[in-house]
Amino acid sequence: MTRRSISKRAAVVTVTAALALGTLGTVAATAGPQHDAKPSHKQIAALFDGWNAALQTGDPKKVADRYAPDAVLLPTVSNEIRTDRAEIVDYFEHFLPNKPVAKKVETYINVLDSDSAIDAGAYDITLTDPKTGKKRVVEARYTYEYEKRGGKWLIVNHHSSVMPEG
Repeated sequence: MTRRSISKRAAVVTVTAALALGTLGTVAATAGPQHDAKPSHKQIAALFDGWNAALQTGDPKKVADRYAPDAVLLPTVSNEIRTDRAEIVDYFEHFLPNKPVAKKVETYINVLDSDSAIDAGAYDITLTDPKTGKKRVVEARYTYEYEKRGGKWLIVNHHSSVMPEG
């Protein structure tokens, strides 16, 4: 081999190696962890519908299943902050005999990322007195903070309070 053919070969090998490394680097850079797409506002709004449907079952455990194990609940008709499943079940054991039905009046949804969202606004909660059957409507404001954990959307923070001017 001549000196010139060695130089050409070395140049071809160098260019080929550079291209290969460049291609591998691009593939490695774009092959990072896959993230789900952000949920739509409609998907987040449906989480409230699922919670409301759980209320209709009358089963405190089914309602509590909508909450993460470490969720915080600041409930509408209790001064006690609930911070674990047992306390959340306890709240709903006392609340569900009133046959609550919630209806959103105003809602603002913020999708933070593919695994978290906030739904805040106002709702009317119709309660039925278990002794008399008389209905009353409680005007309240709410905030639900949702996280997707293990592929399932759960409530991690729920605040509900009677409207101060209601």
